[in-house]
Amino acid sequence: MAAPAVPDFLYGTAWKEDRTAALTGLALRAGFRGIDTANQRRHYVEAGVGEALVAAYRAGVVTRADIFLQTKFTYQRGQDHRLPYDSAAPVATQVAQSMASSLEHLATDHVDSYVLHGPASGRDWTEDDVDAWAAMLRERDIGHTRWLGVSNVSLRHLVQMEATGAERPTFVQNRCYARFGWDRAVRTFCAERAIVYQAFSLLTANPEVVQHPLVGRLALREDVSPAQIVFAFARALGMLPLTGTSDAHHMAQDLGSRTLSLSVDEVQAIEALAG
Repeated sequence: MAAPAVPDFLYGTAWKEDRTAALTGLALRAGFRGIDTANQRRHYVEAGVGEALVAAYRAGVVTRADIFLQTKFTYQRGQDHRLPYDSAAPVATQVAQSMASSLEHLATDHVDSYVLHGPASGRDWTEDDVDAWAAMLRERDIGHTRWLGVSNVSLRHLVQMEATGAERPTFVQNRCYARFGWDRAVRTFCAERAIVYQAFSLLTANPEVVQHPLVGRLALREDVSPAQIVFAFARALGMLPLTGTSDAHHMAQDLGSRTLSLSVDEVQAIEALAG
């Protein structure tokens, strides 16, 4: 299957409801080539992402081969009543049904990354997770995805997952809080195993950093926004950042942060702000 390189920025499509198609299209025109969604109608309109992609293909903005497309399997506890699978079916069947639904929503025969949208338990890697992961591997093996990932996981989850002998994920996607050391323990686990750490809510989870005078001074010096400094910082720590902005100007700014570089001392100073 044609597969783009993993991009250095992802556009997140959560919480956009009836604006999903328009905003995803805006992000594609702005230059985003990595799109993150989920088959979880409670927080995402995956079909809206597909609508935007089809429109962008027809308009010649991008081709399918240009796009890194990531979606997720979400357990029933993370869903509302609008399920993409049979609630009475075994977990493995639900994974396959969810993938089939995603491919239909997204008007494609494969995604580039398929992510477990959080373990079944907030504490442990359970038998449901073992079954779901095995089913996701089967989806990979039959060509429905190139890579697999896990989201909303703790270090404990990852250690327990590894202890089962499971194939390791290509991606870990977590909400990244400065006050918890920017998820240092999980990032270290990932770095030691060449797992790509995807960070979401970098701005909304860390207003104390975005508004900090140090970040403000760096932004003033570089003539950029504080958000751009935070994204440059995240990238310097080895993160693959997500943004979900609905503002075209902010989309351009966020992508512009890719050219920023901070010194080692500056990165360490930001890392220490709330960690």
